[in-house]
Amino acid sequence: MSFSAAAATGFVVLFLSVTVGKDEPAWSVKYDPSQICAFRGSTVTIKCSYKYPSIIDGRTTEVKNKIWFTKVNNRVPVDLMKDSDYKDRITYNFTESSSSSSFLTIKDLKQRDSAKYKFRFITNRPGGEFTGSPGVTLTVLDLRVQVRRSETQTELKCESSCDQIKPPSYVWFNKEEKMEKQTSSIVVSVRDGGRYSCSVKGHDDLRSPSVYAPESLSAKLMSSGQITEGRSVTLSCSSDANPAAEYTWRKKNNQSVVSKDQQFILSSILSSDSGQYYCTAQNQLGEKTSGLVSVKVTYAPRPPSVSVTPSGEIMEGSLVTLSCSSDANPAANYSWYKEGEEAPKASGQNFTITNILFKQRGNYYCEAQNSRGRCNSTVTVNVVAAPRNRVAAAAAVSAVLILILICLLVWLIRKPKVWKQQSRPGAGPVPSEQVNPAEESVVYSVVHLATKQEEPLYCNTVQLGPTRPKRHKKRKEEETVEYVSVNCGRTRTDARTESEQQDSVEDPAALYSKVNKPGKNSRETPAGF
Repeated sequence: MSFSAAAATGFVVLFLSVTVGKDEPAWSVKYDPSQICAFRGSTVTIKCSYKYPSIIDGRTTEVKNKIWFTKVNNRVPVDLMKDSDYKDRITYNFTESSSSSSFLTIKDLKQRDSAKYKFRFITNRPGGEFTGSPGVTLTVLDLRVQVRRSETQTELKCESSCDQIKPPSYVWFNKEEKMEKQTSSIVVSVRDGGRYSCSVKGHDDLRSPSVYAPESLSAKLMSSGQITEGRSVTLSCSSDANPAAEYTWRKKNNQSVVSKDQQFILSSILSSDSGQYYCTAQNQLGEKTSGLVSVKVTYAPRPPSVSVTPSGEIMEGSLVTLSCSSDANPAANYSWYKEGEEAPKASGQNFTITNILFKQRGNYYCEAQNSRGRCNSTVTVNVVAAPRNRVAAAAAVSAVLILILICLLVWLIRKPKVWKQQSRPGAGPVPSEQVNPAEESVVYSVVHLATKQEEPLYCNTVQLGPTRPKRHKKRKEEETVEYVSVNCGRTRTDARTESEQQDSVEDPAALYSKVNKPGKNSRETPAGF
């Protein structure tokens, strides 16, 4: 057994040759080499030589069909020409001579092309079919970069899947720029945004896949239409990354991880799941965070919260506000009703009654409604009746006060001692002979103003009723009437006689009031009081 090198289109292919002995059978297939290692993306040619008896039983042997295969279906080899995995990528070539040969060419090698390839030919003789064994083992060399990460740096190592090849010299690239290092491994900084690849020296066009941190991160809501409670909702996160990224989902304003899968599935979504979500993609070379994805769960209004202001007992005539609020999506519309009445009282969250009446007391309920449903709650308005006539009550109190004042004046007038005071300062006492016996109970009082003492005010109080015994029966009814006369006015500079005072016109400032004696019927109060 010996190793030899042969050229495959665009790259180096390693062949393993096997020497066959002199005693060769009449039917045979020989593969040369029996093992091939080629780079991914390159073109490789697999060949074999075959032979068979030219004449059998006096008849010439002819080859009717020749195929290459890797798979068997119901013990029947599947021609590569009919295998969809190789469509438009393979060709057959044959030579007919003393030693017939067959060539299989595969271009744009893929990792899945790694397999054992066999040649089979079919002749015109009965049982004249032959398959060569063991075939050719093709290994597609896949240059790849292994990533090993530490806390502060990342180590990149270029590796190959072909064990037969001795470690070659490697070349490194960052994006499209060739790096100076030509070792099998390099160290790079974490999150530097680079895209690193390697190749075998001299074959820069056949590079390994690049390794890089997550890029082009996208987060989206997979469900369409309105999201209602109980539905299954899927959030999906995707990115371009090598090595493959790991994903985590979080809810905004909540740093805890809600999912570590690329797809976040809410199997039976609740209203509390409404919010904004984002995902993070991370690998050994860095991480990236997506934008926000909004999840809006629609649901019927929850039982409304209702209140009344002011609370407790409400005085009739007060300003009253009923308030209502409910959690709902979409937002609820509100209507106010009074129990027992079909027509709504108001619409909106607040219902205001500016001057509430006693008859408006009772239970009111607020109905919250949206496209998903409706719900209501009840509140009681307790109205207390106010006094029906406050003016009358105030008048009654005033009347009582006036009555008390009059009684006080009566008591003062009935005192046994009578006082007389001159109407002007400096005047002497009035002679007793000038005093009318009917006026003996009159008491004069002078009130001096502080600012103008030269013009004092005077008031006289007339004793109620006659002071002497009643002699005439026809005046008996008059005894039931008593008058109080309070005369106020300014003093004159000239003195007047008693007769002149009686003949003078009644002072318009005089006040009169009627006092009923106990047990007697009341009379009308004279005008002017």
